[in-house]
Amino acid sequence: MASASSHGGFVVSARSKHPPRHPKNINRNDTSPAIYLEETAKRAYRFVMAFDRSASATYLTAQLARGFSRALQSRAAKLGFSAGQFPILIELWNEEGLTQRQLLDRVDVEQATMANTLARMERDGLIERRPHPQDRRAQLIFLTDKARGLKSEALEAATEADEALFEGFRRFEKELMLEYIRRAIDNARRLDP
Repeated sequence: MASASSHGGFVVSARSKHPPRHPKNINRNDTSPAIYLEETAKRAYRFVMAFDRSASATYLTAQLARGFSRALQSRAAKLGFSAGQFPILIELWNEEGLTQRQLLDRVDVEQATMANTLARMERDGLIERRPHPQDRRAQLIFLTDKARGLKSEALEAATEADEALFEGFRRFEKELMLEYIRRAIDNARRLDP
């Protein structure tokens, strides 16, 4: 049985007369299964450890979005809506009588997410659906009086959540960060097929 040892991330096999190879170049047939698995695990560990989350815009943006959602959720729950419903409420406060398709285009979420969110909003008495006058398949979505009455308090809650996230920022720092976020979002939209 051939023996193998690892030296500084390189595999040395007693069966091979070839020079040591880096683990990414290991041929599964040249080494024992245990050595192959060990080197594969080491390589995966090094990759994970090399990924610096604090330098990843994607990771940081996701954390920021979660932070805002948590900050808004606690305030929104007291008012009777969820953070996930807030973008839909904003669109309907601006223009009622939209179809689900129009809301999908404006809010940019998946179809299933929109359908589930609208169903919950209807259940919670925030929206009502009415038949579309020209398209029997479509329904128009309107706010209820309850949802219309939430507007000022909900916008205030969102402003408070925003301010909590930017606590300690100077005005120009906040404006600069918002500009950078908008530019990154524009770039991300261009990546979509």
